[in-house]
This record gives sequence, structure tokens and C-alpha cells, in this order.
Amino acid sequence: MIRAQNVTVRRGDRNLIEDISLSLEPGKFTVVIGPNGAGKSTLLKTLSGEMKPDGGDVYYNDRRIPTLSALELAAERAVLPQSTALSFPFTALEVVRMGAVAQGSHDPNLAARKALARVDLLGFEGRSYNALSGGEQQRVQLARVLAQMPDPVANGRPRAIFLDEPTASLDIGHQISVLEIARDFARRGGAVLAILHDLNLAAEFADHLAILHHGRLIREGSPTATIDDETIAHVYGLSGTVGRVPSAAIPYVLPQSRFSASR
Repeated sequence: MIRAQNVTVRRGDRNLIEDISLSLEPGKFTVVIGPNGAGKSTLLKTLSGEMKPDGGDVYYNDRRIPTLSALELAAERAVLPQSTALSFPFTALEVVRMGAVAQGSHDPNLAARKALARVDLLGFEGRSYNALSGGEQQRVQLARVLAQMPDPVANGRPRAIFLDEPTASLDIGHQISVLEIARDFARRGGAVLAILHDLNLAAEFADHLAILHHGRLIREGSPTATIDDETIAHVYGLSGTVGRVPSAAIPYVLPQSRFSASR
């Protein structure tokens, strides 16, 4: 569906990402992990069409991104950035409505309300976006994404959502809820790419992991095939960390999907 082929992005004399090839497939939840500065957000912006590569190409169903109009691209994918600052006093409903309008909804207000309900913000329609907490703003932005992409497949074509650190401002319950929403989008035939820093959540939810280090894709595959002591030591500089409780005296909380027992 979405394919990056030998993509490189440069700034000055430095490659932010270098010679990366990666495919996002319908029905799969792909999670990108790696330390700060590894190039994760640059990769997401390049795959979503926000950033133009200096080398290589990104294809949407075999069409290069430059051949797609803004409207065509908006019909193919929606993006949740790390943070969004708004200068105007929009309400939560108005922000989410922008996504519904972008996808051509016949009733944008209804579509926006449905999306707000999915992120547990029903009743927040009239609240000022700028008066919301950071976590509530993040969930409003996710609702905007869902309003833009209410169906993972449209007219027989799978669509994609890109989520840049979607759990960063959220409490543990809403972290799980957001990732369950993303996984459901993939299970129903869409493609999902998310950037996560929590390796436990990445292992819990990802169908496919892509590990970045110094701008390069150094490993990809299932969580069980990619998360091991050697890789974590190489990427994060930590040893002996996989599958071990730090100390018997320290509580260890591993957030898990509400539906893990059925997987």
C-alpha cells in the first residue's frame, strides 16, 4: 500500500534518515521505535507526505507522492502529529470537524461527534481546545484523524493513519484505549504507523516493529524477533533488560490490552 524505497532526508551535511526502505501493509500495525534523534518523526513525515525526501521515493498504491494532489493525499491518509498549537479559539468539535470536512462527510458535525465519542470525549464538543489539558488535546486530535478516516477501507482501497507519539500525554488507561483504536483500524483492513517510546506497549500492540538508530533502519520484524538484549544494548546502551523484572522490591506495571487474553 505505502512503500518507501531508499529514502534519505538531509539537513545541511547531516542525514536525518538514510537509505530507508519500508512498507506499510493493510491489516498491519507498524510501530517505529528508537532513541531520541534516531529519525522516527522524520520518517513518519516523509511517509505521510509532509516532508519531501532528498533521495528515494515514497509510493501510495504505486503512485509517487508528488503525483498526488493535496485532496487525493488527504483521502489516502490522516496524520496525528506530536503536538498541535492553535492560535484561534476553536472548540473541540470544530477541530474534529476539520477532519470530517477533509474526507467529504455529508454531516461533518455528526461525524465529529462520533469520533469524539470513540476517544471518550463525548460532551466536550463546546469546550475551547486551548483550555483542554495536553492529554485531552491529544485525544481531540486523534478524533480529528478518525473523522478524516472513519473507515479503514473506502471503495476497495485501504487507507492509513500515522500517529507520532500518540500516548505521550496520556494516562495509562487512555494509552491502552488509543492503541486499541489504532489496532482496530488495522484489523479492519487499514495500515497504521505509530511512533512509540514505551517498548512494552510497542511489544504488546505491534504486528511489525521497525527499529531506527542514527537515521538508519537497523532491524524490522515481529516484536519477538526484534526485541532482544543485543538490540536494546546496541540502540539504547542498556544491557540485560529484556524479560527481566528490575527488582523484587520494585512494582513492575506492564500495560496490556483489555483483549490480550483473547489473542
